[in-house]
Amino acid sequence: MVTNVPYMSLPIDPATLDPEEYGEKQALLEMEHEEAIEHVRGVCEECGFGIPVEFSPSELLNEKVDADRDPYYVLGACNPEIADQALDETMTIGGLFPCNMIIWEEAPGHQRVYHVSIMKIARLLGMAPDNDAWDDIIDTTGDLTEEAFERLDAAETEASD
Repeated sequence: MVTNVPYMSLPIDPATLDPEEYGEKQALLEMEHEEAIEHVRGVCEECGFGIPVEFSPSELLNEKVDADRDPYYVLGACNPEIADQALDETMTIGGLFPCNMIIWEEAPGHQRVYHVSIMKIARLLGMAPDNDAWDDIIDTTGDLTEEAFERLDAAETEASD
């Protein structure tokens, strides 16, 4: 049995971070879970992201450990050109690939969509360089993500009208 294991210290204090610093985005969709997954997938694709990876942790956990989890789904979004540029700057970014869009059911008919910027997180953790090329990657992915969430918010506004 291992005892007295030191805790890893982070180069930042997460409690002091503004969600903007790590690129947190959220939207609430009033639709069923499967419909929300398809909607988010379509918005991502419209904004320049492919979805090379997707899975349902809730289904896996419910099956493997009888977790009784509510619907929870991960869409692994990727823009290949940006991913290629990011790998040119640091090979370690692959440890955070892909950029995930998470959809979970908060209540029947209410789905939360959640995202954090892996490019901003990589910089915060010292995994990515502090240079103009990385600034461009952060700006480009930020613009694409902002567009996606504007579309998600617009769809929600239309649904509630």
